[in-house]
Amino acid sequence: MTSTPLAVRPALLLGVPNRITLIRTVIAMTLATYAFSTGELLWLVIGYVSYWFGDSLDGWVARIRNEESLSGAVFDVVCDRACSFLLAAAFMATYPDTIGPLAIYLVQFGVLDTMLTFSFLLWPWVLSPNYFYKVDRPIYVWNWSKPAKALNTGAVVVSLVIAGQTGAHWLPYAVAVAALLVKVVSSYRLVQILCGRRAAAPGEAK
Repeated sequence: MTSTPLAVRPALLLGVPNRITLIRTVIAMTLATYAFSTGELLWLVIGYVSYWFGDSLDGWVARIRNEESLSGAVFDVVCDRACSFLLAAAFMATYPDTIGPLAIYLVQFGVLDTMLTFSFLLWPWVLSPNYFYKVDRPIYVWNWSKPAKALNTGAVVVSLVIAGQTGAHWLPYAVAVAALLVKVVSSYRLVQILCGRRAAAPGEAK
């Protein structure tokens, strides 16, 4: 008798990592909704911190408990977008000057980054984007290495706060456009690999 692969084991749908993902999403979206209604920066900051902390926690727990799964990876991606979009909406409603850079961010994160992130599903032996280096290390380094993930989810928000304090309103636009260019280049490389026009370059995570 063959055992059910870890990646698709039904029990993992209700495992601890997915429960953490659900809880951190509810908390972050509740805080975002409250920030939306009050227009207070403090609640936006708390909302983003809870989102970022929870996003790191669920993945860490999944790894140490050996409970990583395809369902968990997909659930995490969907929840990330839900949190990001509602928090960004609260940001834009509270500070209309942020609409431009956040619109650019939402295009790259909501469309290009989502498609890139789900591309791991094209390789059945890749459990999540965290292991995409097994397919192509450059795309992994640009998008899912620890520095890349931190910059992708936090750089625009941090630059908006800096701009609000210093008046450097060009900074969020520069950061958002830079992130967009990374996604465009990554998407182009991925399409070339899928079409057989470029050889993938697998490597180590490091």
